[in-house]
Amino acid sequence: MAFPQKSFTLEEAKKRMERYCAFQERSHQEVVQKLRQMRMIPEAIDAIVVGLIESGFLSEERFALAFSRGKFHQKGWGRVRIRKALEQRNLSEYLIQKALDEIPEQEYLRAFHALAETRWGQLARETDVQKKKRKFADYFFYRGWEMELVHDKIKVLERNP
Repeated sequence: MAFPQKSFTLEEAKKRMERYCAFQERSHQEVVQKLRQMRMIPEAIDAIVVGLIESGFLSEERFALAFSRGKFHQKGWGRVRIRKALEQRNLSEYLIQKALDEIPEQEYLRAFHALAETRWGQLARETDVQKKKRKFADYFFYRGWEMELVHDKIKVLERNP
């Protein structure tokens, strides 16, 4: 037996969304989706989103910057995967580029090389060289690192095992 879902007043929904956005940075898409789950009508959703933006609880720019920093530093994602994830959240090209530019090039390369050395060492038991290179490349492609970086690193690591 399904229980009826609680209905929310505009003020209750707004307070809930303020807490939701205060907990961590959110994209507009996430907030709209949450409000739809709460069965709010489109006019109420628009009013709440505008209110959240005006009161500083919701900022797509802050979200994009926090998202890219977090995925890079915590998850070890490369720019390709970060870009795709931001595109899926319907962010503008300007914000996506700004978020990717937040990651300093030197830090990006240093993280890649450190991760690559670690991963290559983890694959030391693999005796089939082609299989080892494929596993190495797949690991980095899945995490969104650029193809040229990965292939160049494989060449370097092959020469210096």
